[in-house]
Amino acid sequence: MTASKDQFLNNPLGQTTTLDDVLADFDFLDDWEERYAYIIDLGKQLPAFPDDDRVEENYVHGCQSQVWLIHHYDETSGKLFLLIDSDAMIVRGLAAIILVALNGKTPRELLATDIDELFEQLDLFRHISPTRGNGLRAMVGKIRDIAAAEAAD
Repeated sequence: MTASKDQFLNNPLGQTTTLDDVLADFDFLDDWEERYAYIIDLGKQLPAFPDDDRVEENYVHGCQSQVWLIHHYDETSGKLFLLIDSDAMIVRGLAAIILVALNGKTPRELLATDIDELFEQLDLFRHISPTRGNGLRAMVGKIRDIAAAEAAD
């Protein structure tokens, strides 16, 4: 992995941009056109993803778009930090929503988070294509696998 620890720790998603922020903003927006624009804007907050980490090992299979995911387990805090990138703007935004919910949690907290409930609360699956929904599930699945492996150590 070539990403530095600082790249993980300085990711605002899940730290300064919180799930409560996203939920409040979603409630404020009147229609899905505005929500799509908001999701895309969230994706613009994703930190730069190192080109050297765009390798098969970090590739998320099951997504329509190209998606990469890397992680850093901070032994001092016991928290798992994530970086995700995609070649599609809407997918970057959906990845940002995942990060505000899961980034910077302990593996056990992450595994206990009901991400499907969040997706239902945001009504995402009714407003994205089935292939995008599969991609969301693939990203979450890979993150859960990483958290389970770290929790077992």
